[in-house]
Amino acid sequence: MVQKLIENIKKTGAPIVVGLDPMLDYVPDRIKNEAFAEYGETLKGAAEAVWQFNKGIVDATYELIPAVKPQAAMYEQFGVPGMEVFERTVSYCQKKGLVVIGDVKRGDIGSTSGAYAAGHLGSVAVGSNIFEPFHEDFVTVNPYLGTDGIKPFVDVCKEQNKGIFILVKTSNPSSGEFQDRLIDGKPLYELVAEKVAEWGTDAMDGEYSNVGAVVGATYPEQGKVLRKILPLSFILVPGYGAQGGRGKDLVHYFNEDGLGAIVNSSRGIIAAYKNEAYRHFGEDNYADASRQAVLDMIEDIRGALCTQRQ
Repeated sequence: MVQKLIENIKKTGAPIVVGLDPMLDYVPDRIKNEAFAEYGETLKGAAEAVWQFNKGIVDATYELIPAVKPQAAMYEQFGVPGMEVFERTVSYCQKKGLVVIGDVKRGDIGSTSGAYAAGHLGSVAVGSNIFEPFHEDFVTVNPYLGTDGIKPFVDVCKEQNKGIFILVKTSNPSSGEFQDRLIDGKPLYELVAEKVAEWGTDAMDGEYSNVGAVVGATYPEQGKVLRKILPLSFILVPGYGAQGGRGKDLVHYFNEDGLGAIVNSSRGIIAAYKNEAYRHFGEDNYADASRQAVLDMIEDIRGALCTQRQ
C-alpha cells in the first residue's frame, strides 16, 4: 500500500494529507440548517451535515492531494450515524483515487488488536460471507502494549497489502511526559522508533515498508534523529499549520529521494474559511478556501524542499 501512496505523491507532487477531522462548529450554517431541516437536531442530522461538509472539501481538493486522514473520534462522537458517515467518507475518497489513512490510534492485547485490524484494514467472516467493514488503506496504531498489540496489524498489512503508522513522537504539548523519558540513556521515542524499524522489515512494499511512524511537525530536531533511525519507513507528520509546523521545519523528515514523509494539516485546511487569510472566500465558499489552503501548503513544502536540496 505504501507504493500506492508513493505513486499518488509523485502524481500530485504534493507530499501532504488533508485531515478530515470535522467538528460541527466547522460546518457552515447553511449546511447544518439543511441537514437539520431533513433529520432534525439529532445525531443523524449532525452526521449528515458532516458528510456534506466532507464531500465539498474532497470535491474541491482531491486532484491536488494524494491522501486524506479522517479522525475516527470526530465521527464516533455522533454515535452510529457518525460511524456510518466515517465509512461513507472512506468509500467516497477511495473512489476519487485517494489513499485513506484512518486515524483510529488503536492498540490493545493481541486478540483485541486482531479485531481492530480486521475491522479497519482486513475482513471478517459472517457465515459464508466475507466483509471489509471500514476498509481504510492505512490506520494509526498505538504501540504502548508492545509487539503483542502490533503484530496483528502487521500480519494484516502483509496479507492484505495495507499499512499502519505507529505513534512514535506525537505533536501534542504534553507528549514528552512519557515519550521523552530516558531509558538506558535514550528517550523512549527512540526506542519505539527502533521497534518500528524492526517491525517494518517484515512488511516491505518495494523500497519502503508498509509500517510507518507518526512524528509531529512540532518537534523538528527529534524528527531529524528519527529519520535516521527509520530509513525505510514513511513518516506521517501531524502538526502543520494550526499547531505551528511550517515547511522549513519539515525538510529533515524526508529522505534524499524526496520521499519518506507525508505532512498532515487538518483544521488549517478544512476550516480555512475561518482563518483571516481566507476569510474573503466567505462561509458559503468554504471548499474554495480549503482548496486555496491546500495550494498554499503545497507551495510552502515544495519551496522548503527545493531550498534544502540547493
